[in-house]
Amino acid sequence: MRIRIVDAFTDRPFSGNPASVLLLEGGAFPAAERLQEIAAEVNLSETAFAHPLPPRGTADWALRWFTPVAEVDMCGHATLATAHVLHTTGLATGPVRFTARCGILSATAHPDGSLTLDFPTAPLSEEPVPYGLADALGGDPVSVHGTGEHVGDLLVELRDEAAVRALAPDFAALATHSRRGVIATAAAEDPARGYDYVSRGFFPGVGIDEDPVTGSAHTALAPFWSARLGRDDLTGLQASARSGLVRTALRGERTLLTGTAVTVIDGELLTTF
Repeated sequence: MRIRIVDAFTDRPFSGNPASVLLLEGGAFPAAERLQEIAAEVNLSETAFAHPLPPRGTADWALRWFTPVAEVDMCGHATLATAHVLHTTGLATGPVRFTARCGILSATAHPDGSLTLDFPTAPLSEEPVPYGLADALGGDPVSVHGTGEHVGDLLVELRDEAAVRALAPDFAALATHSRRGVIATAAAEDPARGYDYVSRGFFPGVGIDEDPVTGSAHTALAPFWSARLGRDDLTGLQASARSGLVRTALRGERTLLTGTAVTVIDGELLTTF
């Protein structure tokens, strides 16, 4: 079985967020334990597994995502990577619909090589700053918001871009503060650089200390910054060591995430399910 590693939300190899993609034959997933073993072996922030569905249904492919230690409800960059593989191999020529734990998602390819994902918008709810969060994160929150069932993060606003870039969290302590992780964000210091807001994503609760570029987090960042900046179409920079840009478009209960991807490894999985 072929396994591909795709760098998502970037147009250059060795940047953005790498995801492994396995396109399965047949109409069902193998046992979750086996999928988890493969994801642990690959040891990237996400491994995506997809299998085709019968024609004329509500979706074209079934899709699941695993970190090295857990299955997750939603993943943007591995969905982008999967759509990239489907289009670059000719298995898809138009919009692709996925069914996943978070509902029906879609991906549309554009002539310039970019892809747009259609995801549910995260419902934001302002919360008191949890005791110990500032120490665990290494920065003082301006505000804190919950992000709903499928994202499951705390969205933490900091005073400025420099504060986000300077964070050095205590990951063990941070893991106690949310179901999945913490998204730290601030407005861009200089929007002329090509982005409107900056973020970093920390997910020690699912085995990822810092994620390079987190598509699902932008379903919460989009409504948060659209409300503050007064525009529905924005660009976010995730300021990890690998870095990546996500173009966000708020469309009510749906958020569009646009980015590019590049396949860097195309190999063979030498085992059976």
